[in-house]
Amino acid sequence: MIFSTPTLPANYVQVIENINQLREKLRFATSNSIHRWHGLLARMAAARAMIGTHTIEGVNVTLDDAVAVVDGEPLLTGEAQETAALLGYWNAMTYIVQLSRDSSYTHNEGTIKSLHFMMLGHDLTKHPGRWRPGPIHVSNTATNQIVYEGPDIQIVPGLIQELIAFLNTKSGEPLVRAAMAHLNFTMIHPFSDGNGRMARALQTMVLSREGILDPRFSSIEEYIGAHPGDYYAVLADVGLGSWNPQRDALPWIKFCLTAHYRQAVNLLRRHEQLTNLWEQLEEEVKNRKLNDRVVYALADAAIGLKVRNPTYREQVNVSNQVAKNDLKNLADLKLLVPVGERRGRYYVRGPFLMEIRKRTLLPRTDTDPFETPSDPLSPQFVQRDLPGLATTTNG
Repeated sequence: MIFSTPTLPANYVQVIENINQLREKLRFATSNSIHRWHGLLARMAAARAMIGTHTIEGVNVTLDDAVAVVDGEPLLTGEAQETAALLGYWNAMTYIVQLSRDSSYTHNEGTIKSLHFMMLGHDLTKHPGRWRPGPIHVSNTATNQIVYEGPDIQIVPGLIQELIAFLNTKSGEPLVRAAMAHLNFTMIHPFSDGNGRMARALQTMVLSREGILDPRFSSIEEYIGAHPGDYYAVLADVGLGSWNPQRDALPWIKFCLTAHYRQAVNLLRRHEQLTNLWEQLEEEVKNRKLNDRVVYALADAAIGLKVRNPTYREQVNVSNQVAKNDLKNLADLKLLVPVGERRGRYYVRGPFLMEIRKRTLLPRTDTDPFETPSDPLSPQFVQRDLPGLATTTNG
C-alpha cells in the first residue's frame, strides 16, 4: 500500500484552476515562435531548477556552472564530484524531455533505474541503477538525529510496482498525481542515495508527460531549493519519521500547489523583466548602429551571466572570428568587460548594462494562493531555515 490521493477540498480545486490559468499565460509567454528571448528564459529556468535540486542535497552550484551545463560548455568552477553530479542530473533531465515527446512511453522500473544511474553513475558506491541493499535512514546532520527511516527493503520492489501502476493510470488532476508521485517515491526511498533528486525529477516527468508545459517551466525544484525548511517540515509532518502510507497527504498537496503557483508567478515576472530588458537593449543597439545579433550577448551579460565565445556564436549562428570581433567591439564600447586571456576569456557586464538591468527589475512576490490575493505584489514570503540533512544506508 502506498500513500493514496486525498479528496481535495473546494479551495484546493480553485487553486488548481488558478494555477492552470497562470500556466496558460506562461505557455503563451514562453512560445519560442513569439519571443526571441525564449531561449534565455528557458536556459535560466533549467539552470535554477538544477541549483534548487542540488542545494537541497548540500551540493553547492553556482549559476554560471548550471548555465554552462545547460549550454554544453565546460564548467568554470566546481569540484570533480560536483561537476559529475550536475552533468548526471542534466543527462537525466534531457532524457525526461525526450520521453515527454514519446506518445507510446509508459512508466516502468527500467526507466526509473536508468534515470538513477544517469544521476549517480559517477559514484558506484551509491549503487546507481539498483535498489538499496539494506535499511536506510535520513539524519539531521546538525543533531545526528534520525528523522526518517525508509520501509524494509523486502517490500520496496512491490511498492515501486504499485507506484508505477498508479502513474500509468493517468487518472485525476495531473498536478496532484505528480505531487503524489514525488511523495511516494521520497517515502519509499528505494535507492542508497539520490532519492530526493529522483523524486523531484519524477514529479517533473509526470507533468511533462501530461503536456502541462515544457519540463524547464513545469519544475518546482527551484522553489523547493529556496524553501528547504518548508519542504522538509511538510514531509516530516506527513511521514511521521517512517513508512506511514495511511497518513493524510493533503498537507503535501498544499505545499506542492503553493510551489506551482508561486513558481508560475515568478516565471511570468521574469518574462516581463526580460521583455523590458530586451526592448531597451534593442533600442541601445539601434542607436549605436550595431548588428542586432549582439543583443543576445548583452542580454546574457545584463542578467549576470558570463558570456563566452562558443555560447554566443552558437546562439547567433556565426563563425568563431565574427563572434570574436563582436565581443571585442562590445568590450571596446565598455558594454562588456573582458576577463582572462585567450581560450579562457569570458565577458561580464559593464556599468551601463548593470544600470539597464536595475531599471528593468520588478519586485518579487510570494502570495499565498490559499488566501484571497488582494495584491499581486504582496509582501515576500519568508522562508524558515532547517539544518542540513544527510542520508545513511546500511548494507
